[in-house]
Amino acid sequence: MMTFVWGALAGILWGALAGFLNASISKRALSKNSANALLASNLIRMAVDLAALGAVFLARKLLPFSADAMLIATAISLSVVTMVFAFRLAGKGKKGLW
Repeated sequence: MMTFVWGALAGILWGALAGFLNASISKRALSKNSANALLASNLIRMAVDLAALGAVFLARKLLPFSADAMLIATAISLSVVTMVFAFRLAGKGKKGLW
């Protein structure tokens, strides 16, 4: 049971780290105010997501805890951090309109 908990905690941290990296990539692209920069940032963000999930998958036999729990928690954490970033970004945009 504890192997699932430790795996989930490790996945949350790993996914959050990748999510914050994605957020900084998006911020940098938005500051350039270019459609090409946004397209490139989306491709880079997908690569970061794949790398984060692929690293867990490839290291599954080396992990001292549940790789399944870590993989699921990583995916959830990536999604949550991305949603929080998007909502914060949308909130800043609304303040600027009024």
